[in-house]
Amino acid sequence: MKKYLTEGIGTFFLMLTVVMAGNNGAGQFAPLAVGLVLAGFMYAGWHISNAHYNPAVTLAVLMRGKIDRTDAFYYVVAQVAGAVLAVFFSVFLLNCSGVATIATHANKNGLCALVAEFLGAFALAFVVLNVAYTRSNAGNSHFGLTIGLTFTALIWTLGSISGGMFNPALALGASIAGMLEWGDFWLYVIGALLGAAAATSAFQVIYGRQE
Repeated sequence: MKKYLTEGIGTFFLMLTVVMAGNNGAGQFAPLAVGLVLAGFMYAGWHISNAHYNPAVTLAVLMRGKIDRTDAFYYVVAQVAGAVLAVFFSVFLLNCSGVATIATHANKNGLCALVAEFLGAFALAFVVLNVAYTRSNAGNSHFGLTIGLTFTALIWTLGSISGGMFNPALALGASIAGMLEWGDFWLYVIGALLGAAAATSAFQVIYGRQE
């Protein structure tokens, strides 16, 4: 239960930051806020749940055989629950601050958004597997900051195309909040999951089963 609660809490604050920083005037610094929160909760939750906070990352770890299917299922449930709960707190707080309208990201080209989410999730999952799931990097102290800054860089790089979710749980929360159009939701789920699966396949080609 501790693992699932940790996943829910971490995803909650990641989603809270995405919505709040994206709509409270943080502007170009919003991706940095999101990345730093992810880094902080990576360190906070790693020793309990390995700090996934993302169904795509959970899929990658499952494919590597580092988590069993039951845990993977409940991780995703906790992540989705955390993201959805965060949306209600975010909307309440934005209303308190006088923000009347949440900005909606409209994808002009669905294929471009799908490719952007695929590439972002690929890069994120590949970095996670390399810095946190290899024997050569075992026990390092930089994994959280590396993953958080990678997420920041990917949002800055691809966010103008897709909104930069790379995480189905965040995409669901952003859709509920009105930051994404519901008709595009499937792009974020398919893109992120395919990206994570492809990253795991590439990782396995490079490392095989030695790690």
